[in-house]
Amino acid sequence: MTIRKGEPWGEAVAVDGSRPVLADDVALHHWVNEHRRAASAIPAVTLLGGDLARTCGGGHAATVGTTVTRVTVDVVRVEFAERAVWMTSHLVARRGWWSGQVALAMNAQFWGIYDVAPRSHPNDGRVDVLEVDSAMSRRARLQARTRARSGTHLPHPYLHMRSVREIDLSFGHAQQLRLVVEPDALEVDICA
Repeated sequence: MTIRKGEPWGEAVAVDGSRPVLADDVALHHWVNEHRRAASAIPAVTLLGGDLARTCGGGHAATVGTTVTRVTVDVVRVEFAERAVWMTSHLVARRGWWSGQVALAMNAQFWGIYDVAPRSHPNDGRVDVLEVDSAMSRRARLQARTRARSGTHLPHPYLHMRSVREIDLSFGHAQQLRLVVEPDALEVDICA
């Protein structure tokens, strides 16, 4: 069930070794896409590291008997060019870093060393989308990137954050993305 403000999220459980163990966001991305392409439910996993695990307060090794936090997270279907892929942590769509339009779709709070979406929650039924206005100067982009390490890049007149259930992003007539949140799609054990 999608989390609601003020409600507890997740439960402490002991690792029993029955779930596949995935190392990071990349492995989780491949796992989710393999099962979604087969039109099947996504089997539960244990996640050791990456930005999604960090967002959930984890990112450590798990051994049988270790206590982990079991949570349910959303996945986001990304449609483009009559294809679909699913993201679990984040997606970057851009024409260039230092000029042009950039959009970061965040199901996790972090993207590497950057605290891109400080209010993002992986089970709120929404995806947080940070859009960089194409009019933003190279210098302002560099300053915002520096401030994003601490999550202090917002508010900014050229950065627009939205929390949505679905969104269409356009990067010119030939490049269009549609993002649709699939709530409660995956159960994950996070090693705290």
